[in-house]
Amino acid sequence: MSVQTIATQPIEGQKPGTSGLRKKTRVFQGHHYLENFIQSIWNGIGGVAGKTLVLGGDGRHFNAEAAQVVLRMAAASGAAKVIVGQNALLSTPAASNLIRDRGTDGGIILSASHNPGGPDGDFGVKFNTPNGGPAPESVTNKIFEATKTLTEYRIFEAQDVNLSILGASMLGDTEIEVVDPVAEYAKLMERLFDFGAIRALFEGGFRMRFDAMHAVTGPYATAILEDRLGAAPGTVVNGIPLPDFGKGHPDPNPIWAKTLMDEMMGADAPDFGAASDGDGDRNMIVGRGCYVTPSDSLAVLAANATVVPAYAEGLKGVARSMPTSRAVDRVAAHLGIDCYETPTGWKFFGNLLDAGRATLCGEESAGTGSDHVREKDGLWAVLFWLNILAAKGQPVSELMAAHWRDFGRNYYSRHDYEGVDSAAANALMDDLRARLADLPGTEAAGLTVEAADEFAYDDPVDGSRSEGQGLRIDLTGGARIVLRLSGTGTEGATLRVYLERLEADPDKMDADPQEALAPVIAAANHIAGIADRTGRTAPDVIT
Repeated sequence: MSVQTIATQPIEGQKPGTSGLRKKTRVFQGHHYLENFIQSIWNGIGGVAGKTLVLGGDGRHFNAEAAQVVLRMAAASGAAKVIVGQNALLSTPAASNLIRDRGTDGGIILSASHNPGGPDGDFGVKFNTPNGGPAPESVTNKIFEATKTLTEYRIFEAQDVNLSILGASMLGDTEIEVVDPVAEYAKLMERLFDFGAIRALFEGGFRMRFDAMHAVTGPYATAILEDRLGAAPGTVVNGIPLPDFGKGHPDPNPIWAKTLMDEMMGADAPDFGAASDGDGDRNMIVGRGCYVTPSDSLAVLAANATVVPAYAEGLKGVARSMPTSRAVDRVAAHLGIDCYETPTGWKFFGNLLDAGRATLCGEESAGTGSDHVREKDGLWAVLFWLNILAAKGQPVSELMAAHWRDFGRNYYSRHDYEGVDSAAANALMDDLRARLADLPGTEAAGLTVEAADEFAYDDPVDGSRSEGQGLRIDLTGGARIVLRLSGTGTEGATLRVYLERLEADPDKMDADPQEALAPVIAAANHIAGIADRTGRTAPDVIT
């Protein structure tokens, strides 16, 4: 065994997005591609000599091979220790917990989150810092700069490490500790929630369906929901992680989790349904005949947090990404706590959580979390809901109706135009950006524009400023349009259009969201010229 120094040259396009670097799997399998990016991470963070790292992934195609590359490169650069999930598996929240619990110097998470897997799917690599959260822009910018000047990488020449057996072994002078990917996370959940109350809920005949989407959360959900909490066998479906996610799309929303939605809207539906994504950090919540938007979910969790042991003393504050609906804002005002509006990307919540300014955080893209880790956490959100249902003794539909009566309903939807020509998408955004100052006072689809701007975020903790974070258009009657280009796609551009309207009349809170939002949808198309610019007459995905 020896350390090899391999000559290489910069590869264009290795700029981390909102959550690491994501590309097509075949791109990552290309000559030097993965190795270049890993070496750039080492270089960007000042090296890994003497450091301890966590490593794991969601089990998608190329996960096992990539993990071995990371291990050999960590050993070649002098890492003291790498803690890796058994078979190179770790959900993203579990990895964050391990980083924090073990006090490591950060970790590598191999995942493209909710993106499809398989040979023709997507792959991703993300570096998380010692606080357990995604690297902030100050770190990812250094990593990106390192990709531009790379001339060589170092890798240990050795046989693969056996990651199927728990315990420690050596790779050169680097200790490799293989750990149970579920055990520590399950202990954390038991400390946070009232497992006794949830267990009693299931003992009383409460029925649930959890769709793990053939992704990494399956073993976690089975161990916690069925083995520890007593949910009926078969509660967890699609619970075995597969490299191609069973040829499905591991994004927990009504489109990709349609089988679950159909069951929950059926005549003999379970009491509660949920799903999680590829790496376990996202969630979908649905009751019998009642879908809960991620924005509403965050608001409900905030409004009912004190029934959960971990949050019994109240919340320090809440935070949401800018495109997320303003439902939680009114809950925060009622509770007398701060509500922070951040750019999209979980890394922006890290400073607020570390500084003790926020307890709960959420994004409209099915991500919710708290200060227990520094990532969004899908199964945590499901357990939070179960704890609330156990305490309240109400079905989801009644809980939602009561919440809307108290706080009003934010009708909300996101329209995704996927694989749009990048030049056309950027031209749409550039043209609208240039007209923002002239929009207030104009009318569109019977609605008047009250304000329009491009969102910029000044971090209240470290004073950093993030500009260009999405275009916002406020309309009469509490309506709002937000447009931004997504940073999680791997082909073309994804234009996301977020649509929102506040309804305060209790007699008008049962409408279909697309119908309730029809004037706002028409206004967005008129103002931005979406059809003319993209050639699309309808979005590819509506959530």
